Amino acid sequence: MTALPLPVERDDHREHKGVLTIRLEQADRPVVVLDLPLVQRLEATLATIPGDARAVVLASASERAFVAGADLKAISELSDEHLDRYLAYGQRVFGILSQLPCPTVAAVNGAALGGGLELAMHCDGLVASPSPSGKPYQVGLPEASLGLCPGWGGTNLLPARMDPADAIRRTATGRTMAFDEAAEAGLFDDVAATRDELLDAAKSWVCAQRTPKRDGAPSRWIGRGDCAAAVVKAADEVRGEVGTSGTGAAVLDAVDAGTARGWPAALDTERQRLVALRRTPAAVDAIRAFFERTAKKG
Repeated sequence: MTALPLPVERDDHREHKGVLTIRLEQADRPVVVLDLPLVQRLEATLATIPGDARAVVLASASERAFVAGADLKAISELSDEHLDRYLAYGQRVFGILSQLPCPTVAAVNGAALGGGLELAMHCDGLVASPSPSGKPYQVGLPEASLGLCPGWGGTNLLPARMDPADAIRRTATGRTMAFDEAAEAGLFDDVAATRDELLDAAKSWVCAQRTPKRDGAPSRWIGRGDCAAAVVKAADEVRGEVGTSGTGAAVLDAVDAGTARGWPAALDTERQRLVALRRTPAAVDAIRAFFERTAKKG
């Protein structure tokens, strides 16, 4: 059965004419969560992007979050073989987004966590807006708080968009950032004044960009230019702080793989470490506690 593409809107106004906006949606969930059906829908959608598209904006249909994270149930319950395949599939689909022949931007309107932030960071740029409530939402890679590590490129993407030592520390500990912290850290390429202005701000930003060279890796990752040397230095700086086993070691292994052997090696390392980590007692206990808390919230 072919997956139903996500909603795509084409802007016909002169300023942003030809810009396409993809809406991530899940009618059966209060917030968008990256699960297999959504990744399949994203793949089907990306296959429909016409060659004359001026730019692509990735937005969320949820009012509460951009993407709240990945499907933890799948990560905890799939067999090792099936989890490896699922992660590899997600890596491939995210890679299609990063290789589109036009500039891309994620319009971050709320919490962007775990796989949601990884998806956003496969775009060339990130443009965000504050929460209408005034309460800062969270942005980051919290996998380590569940005894896990990122599996869709986060270890190699976040340090290319902010201070690399801070990014590695946060990824290795699962410590996220409030919106204001993320903006101050430089994670976003632009910030709209309000959520109502977010899409226009994202379109204006992306229309001002030239399409980066497409070479199989995202346009912003740790293997590019001077970033690699800065990340190697940062990894050495924090190595003693984040530990030589568990999640800290997994994150550093993926960072080392990326700087030494390239983007595919980094993805392979993340996948292998995540598959192994989710079976450890620390991860099993943390994931069980997460599901218990979620059940109590109803």
